[in-house]
Amino acid sequence: MDNLLNLNILQQPLRYAFDAASILAILYLVLRPVLLPQAVRSGRTGATTPGPIRRGKQPSRRTWLLTTLIALVAGAGAGILALVICEGWLNVFGLPLDGDTRTWVILAFTAVALALVNLWRSRWWRKILAVLSIVVFLATAILGVNADYRLNPTLGSLLGVNTGRFLALPKHNSAPAEAAAAPLWQTWKPPAGMPATGRTGPVAIPATVSGFQARHAYLYLPPAALVANPPPLPIIVMMMGQPGGPDQNQYAVARLNAMAAKNHGLAPLLLTVDQLGSPYQNPVCVDSPSGNVYSYVTTDVVNFIRANLNVASGRDSWAVAGYSNGGECALSFAAKRPELFGSLLDISGELEPVSGSVQDTVKTIFRGNEASFVAEEPATILKSHSYTDLEAIFTSGSADSTYSPQVTAAAADAKAAGMTTYRFIGESVGHRGDAVDYGLKAGLPLLFQRFGLTAR
Repeated sequence: MDNLLNLNILQQPLRYAFDAASILAILYLVLRPVLLPQAVRSGRTGATTPGPIRRGKQPSRRTWLLTTLIALVAGAGAGILALVICEGWLNVFGLPLDGDTRTWVILAFTAVALALVNLWRSRWWRKILAVLSIVVFLATAILGVNADYRLNPTLGSLLGVNTGRFLALPKHNSAPAEAAAAPLWQTWKPPAGMPATGRTGPVAIPATVSGFQARHAYLYLPPAALVANPPPLPIIVMMMGQPGGPDQNQYAVARLNAMAAKNHGLAPLLLTVDQLGSPYQNPVCVDSPSGNVYSYVTTDVVNFIRANLNVASGRDSWAVAGYSNGGECALSFAAKRPELFGSLLDISGELEPVSGSVQDTVKTIFRGNEASFVAEEPATILKSHSYTDLEAIFTSGSADSTYSPQVTAAAADAKAAGMTTYRFIGESVGHRGDAVDYGLKAGLPLLFQRFGLTAR
């Protein structure tokens, strides 16, 4: 079972196999016996005078072609209507969907409609295959959308089932670290036997103070953290978008491993935490009846780090980062807690703490109190503070017409409040996995300099 749950559903051969299965299923569902040549239907391809053909309850050729056409048009129409309702009217996803995602949805509805009409006036085996085809069609669409956004790397993560073995933590040095006389890039000498790459896996963080029901966090330990006497290293607390979870940090792990290989094993620890509780909910990053997310991240997570990990204590060695929904959370936490986080990486982050529409957020999260919502907007928090020695990195893509303007506005607010800001826009980058990869590519080198892991 674990092998199945750990199956990499982003790999192209698996997706191509489902694409091929869907195409074959469509061909089978369209080619009812009445469309085949008479000799083929009779099973006597070499006969010149085939015997009578038993139609039973089979529709005529004309009837079936008309039925198929109606089903295809109705299915496509249903898919378009579902997108209009969910994306336009209800704003279920919280952001506009990409064109290829809309295509997957419409194709899935169209194929399912074709399968449903095959339940009409057909043999029992065709009914069974039609039902199985529906499963194949839906799985193909889900895999396609998941691959487009690179949301879940494994079947387990797609189903919300944690299959990773808990990461063994290095021995914690409880003695307070002395202030370094020079940055690590100047003083660090990697010992013999240091691993070539870092290690990653899930960790359980007790929600002692907040009581928030978070999924397991994922921790990355760079090679320098895995030696017998590791130096106090910097740390990045990161949050992914919605839908999603902490196990989607594969982009960051790959980047950090590559950078650590060029820096004698030095890299920050990366703790990717869950600010959602589930891919299907968004309590936003405040303390509310929907979940004490703020207390979870800034208290429970911070206490876990200090009690279990060999990290540097100074705020200039702590950064908070996030993508999309997590980007807004990161900006909010950095703005509220500058004594804790000295750096911020906002990757295509939202501008407001919203779950659906603003009206829905005020109603469900803030219990109808609009003033409380306004007070939690990052723009409001930034305007009430004046920051010094806080570096803020904002990234987005030129192809992201929804969130790029929001990131630009957030960067302007941060700069006006005194933060040292950096703004990067990736050419042809959208709001999917490419945005995360670009944001890390642009932001991590600056954080390495900030942390003293590389020269400025």
